Amino acid sequence: MTPPLTSLGRRALLAAPLLPVIAMPARAQISPEAASAFIHSTGEELVAVLNSRDPLEERRARVADILRRAVDIEGTGRFVLGRWWRVASAEEQAEYLRLFEQTLIRNLAARFGEFQGVRFSVGRSQARSEDDVLVTTEVQPADGAAVILDWRVGLVDGRPQIVDLVAEGTSLRLTQRSEYSSVIQRGGGRVAALLDAMRNLLARGG
Repeated sequence: MTPPLTSLGRRALLAAPLLPVIAMPARAQISPEAASAFIHSTGEELVAVLNSRDPLEERRARVADILRRAVDIEGTGRFVLGRWWRVASAEEQAEYLRLFEQTLIRNLAARFGEFQGVRFSVGRSQARSEDDVLVTTEVQPADGAAVILDWRVGLVDGRPQIVDLVAEGTSLRLTQRSEYSSVIQRGGGRVAALLDAMRNLLARGG
């Protein structure tokens, strides 16, 4: 029986499943100014979609397109899988990355896409390591409390990309890494157990 894979809650997704480094290629250093400009332009693009009068499903699809361009999905996915990446076969690695992209984009697009009347502002940016910068933003929904989101931005193949999302001190990729590792361990150390759980979750629309 495949161990269950729970979907991350609202705190882990907005207040923290965009997300843990393993044998990853070194990234060039990005300046705080460049990281801030990237988050500002990406945020403005998202806000324009969220505040449009388009149907909900169309807004979600457009948000998904923006996220695919803005997020380092492969790097984040490999980080989330952690030490189990080396255990997985080449076929399992490829299948995992395919399922991870679907899961991540579907979850984020579904939740971001529900909001309208959003205001977005960029605060300070500061280098947190040799290759990424933390950019603080405030997202103010029309009908709720403001949420502080910290975006970690790095250069991937020479382009700024989001490598993690932190809210209320919770890292998306660290949270998801812990969850995925637990599923694999309960499945006897088999990456296949995680893949089965991810497929089941996607099939249920989670």
